[in-house]
Parts: sequence; C-alpha cells; structure tokens
Amino acid sequence: MSDLQSNLDKLSGYLERFRRDGVLNHIAGEARPALSGATFDNATPVDESHICKVARSDAADIDAAARAAKQAFPAWAAMDGKERKKILHRVADLIVERAEEIALCECWDTGQALRFMSKAALRGAENFRFFADRAPAARDGQMLPSPTLMNVTTRVPIGPVGVITPWNTPFMLSTWKIAPALAAGCTVVHKPAEFSPLTARLLVEIAEEAGLPKGVWNLVNGFGEDAGRALTEHPDIKAIAFVGESRTGSMIMKQGADTLKRVHFELGGKNPVVVFDDADLDRALDAAIFMIYSLNGERCTSSSRLLVQSTVADQFLEKLTARVNSIRVGHPLDPKTEVGPLIHKTHFDKVCSYFDTARENGATIAAGGARIGDTGWFVAPTLFTGASNDMTIAQEEIFGPVLTAITFDTEEQALAIANDIPYGLTGYVWTSDLTRALRFTNALEAGMIWVNSENVRHLPTPFGGVKASGIGRDGGDWSFEFYMETKHIGFATGQHPIPRLGA
Repeated sequence: MSDLQSNLDKLSGYLERFRRDGVLNHIAGEARPALSGATFDNATPVDESHICKVARSDAADIDAAARAAKQAFPAWAAMDGKERKKILHRVADLIVERAEEIALCECWDTGQALRFMSKAALRGAENFRFFADRAPAARDGQMLPSPTLMNVTTRVPIGPVGVITPWNTPFMLSTWKIAPALAAGCTVVHKPAEFSPLTARLLVEIAEEAGLPKGVWNLVNGFGEDAGRALTEHPDIKAIAFVGESRTGSMIMKQGADTLKRVHFELGGKNPVVVFDDADLDRALDAAIFMIYSLNGERCTSSSRLLVQSTVADQFLEKLTARVNSIRVGHPLDPKTEVGPLIHKTHFDKVCSYFDTARENGATIAAGGARIGDTGWFVAPTLFTGASNDMTIAQEEIFGPVLTAITFDTEEQALAIANDIPYGLTGYVWTSDLTRALRFTNALEAGMIWVNSENVRHLPTPFGGVKASGIGRDGGDWSFEFYMETKHIGFATGQHPIPRLGA
C-alpha cells in the first residue's frame, strides 16, 4: 500500500464523526448546532468533494458564547497561574497524541501539503507549552520607587476576548492566539475561518479533555458578515485578535469602535527578499523558493517580491526558473508533494486572475501561470520576471505560489523599492556585508526582518508588522501586553506634604 493510500484510509476514519455529526459549535462546554439550525457545506479543495455540514451561526450564537465566556471569566482569572500552567501543558500533551489526526484533517480541509502540516500540530503544542510556562508570572510587574512613594505595577487579564483565525494554517495560528489568552487568564470566543473549520473543533475538544473549565473556551462557526461582525461588536468582548487580510482588519476596527475594543491585527504582506551580489546565492535561492512556494504560497510572511541585484540577476533567475518548474504539485496527503491545491474556488480565481494581470502589466511569466488538471484547485508554481515595482503584481498581495522578480542596481534603489509598498510585515536580506545589513535593516519598513535566513520563528521574539500589515505584537511578553491590563499602585512611604485647600 502506498503512503498516500495509507493516509487516505486513516483520514476516512478520522472524518467519520464529522460526516455524521457535522462541525458543531462548542459553548459553555456543550456541542451545539446553530440556534437557527442553519448550516453550510464544507468541501475539500483536493477534489471538491463534500466533507461535512458546519453550523452557520449568527448574533444569537455569539451572544450565548460571549455570555458563557463572561460567566467563566472570574474563576479562570482567579485561578493560580501554576494551575493554569498544568492544564495548558496537558493540552499540549493531547495535541501531540492526536498530531496525526490533526495533520490529516487539516490537509484535507485546506489543501496544505502533509510535509508541512505534519509539523503544524507539534508547533501548536509548543505554543501551548511556551505560554503555559509563562502563566505563573503573567501578573508580575515592576517596582518603581519615587522620593515619596513605593510604586508597583501588576497585570490583570482584560476579560473575555474574541479570536478570529484564518484558513491558511488554522490549527497552528489558533494555538498561537489562544494559548497566551488562556495563560493570561482570559476566556475566549473563537471564530475560525469558514473555509477550514475541522481542526478548530478538534482543538477545543482537546482543551476540555485536558481539564479546561467549561465556558473558558467557546467555539462559534460562521461567516464574517454575521458571526464575525456580531463578535467584534459584542459589548462583553473586550478585545479582538484577528489574523487575515488588511481590508477585513479595517472593517473589524470600525465594528469594534463603538465598544472601544482593543484590537490586535496580523494582516497582509507583500514582503521583499533582497539578494545582493555578495550574498551566498545558493542559500539565498533555497530560502527565496521556500518562503514563497511552501504552504502553497498562502502565508502572510511569504517572500512574494524578489529583489535581485542586476549584476547577478541573470544567473539567479535562470536557476530560480528551473527550480520552480521542478516543484512537485500533487495530492496533499502524498508525503512527496511540495505544493497542494489552493483553499477554495474563490481564492483560486483570485490567484489565477493575476496571470492575465502580469501579461497586461508587461511582465514575463517565466514559469507556471496556469491551472493544473481539471479537478481541485491546483495551480502551477508561478514566477513573474521583468517586473517593476509599480506593477499591480508587485503591489497587491496575491497569497498564492506566485513570485514577482524585480532587478535593482544599487543599495539605495533596493531600499526604495522594498519600502514602496502599503505593507510592512517581513523582509529578508541576503548579503555578506555586515555594515550594509545594519544600514539596510535599520531603514527597511517591516516589523520583522531576517538576514541571511528564511523565517525562523523564535517564540520569545515579537511577531507583527507595520503600515497595512498590522497592529501590535505577539510572542513572549508582548502577547500578555495585549491580553492584560497593567495597573499602577502607589504606596506612600511617609507623610509627604499634601496641599491643603480650603483649610
């Protein structure tokens, strides 16, 4: 039996419960259909076959979840951090035990290749372990003495929070947002993307099996225009953590304005990978290919603009084209597959529309630029060359396995091109000149920059972007800054003079 067939057989067993029951909401510890009884269909992008029905929730379901989170908040917030730590570590243990189930379901739901999703569950477990270990010290503050006062700070959880996650790597990103919220002492209402509901359901079940009290974590499925909007407008929800496109982030900010919602946004990117002629070109080539074509190109930190110095551009682009044409596109459950299908027809149509746009812009399609097969949403890994930064293909986030290559002559020109974009999430710089690296990264408009490296995530470091790429930072203590309020308390150390009015 082939590895692919073996994985398909295992998947069939894992999906049986979803075929039978659908994907239900989870509110106050109970699996529930939408109060209206409404559902929507979920299909796999692999062959467009039906997976299951999903609860289509509205404002009434969000209200029930928010009330459950509000009711559960006092006890969860008051729980000793060491106890929260134990529960969150148990969540991580159970994620590891069910890693295969999570990976196979996520591949079928999203089209992501197993070679990457097999690690996503383990990364999710590490997210829980990292924040579990920080839970006991989450409330720690500072001692800031003044001449007359002993000033101290402490932190308290902000309250029930809403988490809205995307469809590209839904399991890992859900853990990245929810684990610090729980560690801080917040309760959660989670609305996953409608295109990828399966693993969110698995995750909340795992959490309660691990001992998370009922109502601390609530799951509500649905669409942005009804369930999503109701969550962002609900007065009992104190903050919204959102990962998705920039236009949706702007809408959420407007929707939350009346209730003065705190927001944390991880939004879009059109990230440059800048290759100077003194770089290790073979390593730069590997990193540039990995950061745009892995995960089907459906990731915010992808290096979707290649800026390569003109002195080495011809040889670099020749090797790049050959490699792109050799990327293996196939069934996501085949361990040999490097690129699977795009998430949904809607997104497939958007990505494919840029092929005509590239031609209209005057760029060259050096590789790809076409659909593969006539079943499922498979797209050939694509490379645009001969582009300039003012072209649509260089300015708009395509969010697929599509790379736009631009040449530059000088460092100053490279910096101007890199910054001439609405986004500012990540940047990648390849050079052997340390002083150049220092100059360039200092002036590059991006929240995260890697020098001579692909994106290597280190959990204590801040994650987030500037400009249209987001607001706020995740990671380490930065996550607690979002999910907690800081208090100042001043204790008088003596009888300092107090002004006497009306005496």
